[in-house]
Amino acid sequence: MNVSLDQLERKVEQMVAVCASLRGENQALRAHVAGLEAEKAALAQKIDVARERLEGLVARLPDE
Repeated sequence: MNVSLDQLERKVEQMVAVCASLRGENQALRAHVAGLEAEKAALAQKIDVARERLEGLVARLPDE
């Protein structure tokens, strides 16, 4: 009986360790996603600025 309780305790400890590891990994991934979303927003802004500049240049081209 004592042996099975020891085994159960070890398995519970392993599960707790796995959960803690996964929690840390999840937090790291969420931070990474937040960084990527910020980068995406910055790139979208740059694309909008470039589009506006190109539209301005095209508007200044003489009509054929």
